[in-house]
Amino acid sequence: MGISGDVLHEVKAGTESNQTEIAQSLLTRAREMVPLLAERAAHAEQQRSIPAETIADFKRAGLFRVIQPKRYGGYELDPGVFFDIQMTLAEGCMSSGWVYGVVAVHNWQLALFDPRAQEDVWANDSSVLIASSYMPKGQVERVDGGFRFSGRWSFSSGVDHANWLFLGGIVSSKNGAPDYRTFLVPRSDVQINDNWHTVGLKGTGSKEVVIDGAFVPEYRTHRAIDGFAGTSPGLSVNQAPLYRLPFGQIFVRAVSTASIGALQGALSAFREYGSKRVSINDQGRTAEDPAAALAAADAALAIDDMKLALHRNFAAMMATLGRGEALEVGDRIHYRYQSAAVAERCAEHIDRLFHACGGQGIYTDNPIGRFFVDIHAARMHYANNPEKFGRNYGGVLLGLGNTDFFI
Repeated sequence: MGISGDVLHEVKAGTESNQTEIAQSLLTRAREMVPLLAERAAHAEQQRSIPAETIADFKRAGLFRVIQPKRYGGYELDPGVFFDIQMTLAEGCMSSGWVYGVVAVHNWQLALFDPRAQEDVWANDSSVLIASSYMPKGQVERVDGGFRFSGRWSFSSGVDHANWLFLGGIVSSKNGAPDYRTFLVPRSDVQINDNWHTVGLKGTGSKEVVIDGAFVPEYRTHRAIDGFAGTSPGLSVNQAPLYRLPFGQIFVRAVSTASIGALQGALSAFREYGSKRVSINDQGRTAEDPAAALAAADAALAIDDMKLALHRNFAAMMATLGRGEALEVGDRIHYRYQSAAVAERCAEHIDRLFHACGGQGIYTDNPIGRFFVDIHAARMHYANNPEKFGRNYGGVLLGLGNTDFFI
């Protein structure tokens, strides 16, 4: 895979040329994994979890370090590199790309926590992984030095491979306003309930997790308002512009971007399939079917459009933060809606590719069927519901106030 993982990890990431070299090496490694992930996709579905070998491959290739702080062995690369890696992996297996994205992004969020929390997780092993479920379902009781924390959370993707978890809860405040927080807890405090029996994204292993009365120190919590306002305590030690990105911008893309890669994987499979297929019924070639041709062409344009918007948005945000300036709320609302619209847009195009396959498309040895159910499953994520965020954006454009602070 080019530069070995150990050598890559030793490269000093201070110069632009070194950053470019690291980014290209990581992207090359991700591209080389695509056929292997495609081979493992059925196994991931059968065991309803990403194979341990795949997680080990991601670690060995350095992929989880892409937006991790340098002070703990990370590369602090541009977020566009992170999302390019995720899209590439999803071309082979969307479940693998999904888990990579939502787990690797936690190395970015941990950088926002109090430095003591970062030390708790990374002091002995900076390669450990964090899973999450951000729904604010935790029962929180304030006690001396922190909180007593209990609850039950669904959809913890990749939890089988995690050493720590981020879980959502609300702390009561003096003024009565909800104080949304992410609570960092060790795996030893968590019980996993294997309830992941789904029609799509089967391989993500997004199981339910349960906690009963665990103690969480105050410093192991991260306030959502700090993520919105750019006042997170971890910024005292992680000062790169990367870590001043709003949490509501980078995380939502981690749950929408795998759909773009999956649509590309489906288009590649459809091109291979459609270029050779001849209908048994009327002897017509798929390549000469106008509906099939337009489905392929429109999917290709949509993939290009969505990638361009993603990279443009993050380039604009990074440039603004690099100048030490604040991001415009109007831009953040616009970007948020674009991210929310990705999965639905991909679902519309995978529908057309799937239908253009004809009857052979329903067989399990046709990978387009897997991409079909996986993209539709991704559309069900709360962050991928375009209607809610579109209504907010439209209201703002028409003079109403913003009602979404997860931007």
